[in-house]
Amino acid sequence: MASDLLITTTTAIEGRPVKEYLGVVTGEAILGANIFRDIFASIRDIVGGRSGAYEKELRKAREIAFQEMAEAARQLGANAVIGVDIDYETIDMGGSNMLMVTVSGTAVRI
Repeated sequence: MASDLLITTTTAIEGRPVKEYLGVVTGEAILGANIFRDIFASIRDIVGGRSGAYEKELRKAREIAFQEMAEAARQLGANAVIGVDIDYETIDMGGSNMLMVTVSGTAVRI
């Protein structure tokens, strides 16, 4: 995330009052996981290990979603996004899992 835009999960920023509320902004990312990684992830889930492949894809999806949200905020003239909520889902596409990350917040000028 670029330093020109403050992004926070809090609804207020201490010492920086909101001057203008510009609207809700969102970002979404849906990424497919490779079938071989799916198989190995299932095996790791059974034996209790961590799935590095899924963690890497999840980080990638989260970064994309945040970038989209930040760009939407910039287009509104915002210099901050407050009250950010992050949601994670898996989507079963007929035996192949997709990872979905959505982020939303309120674009503001502080």
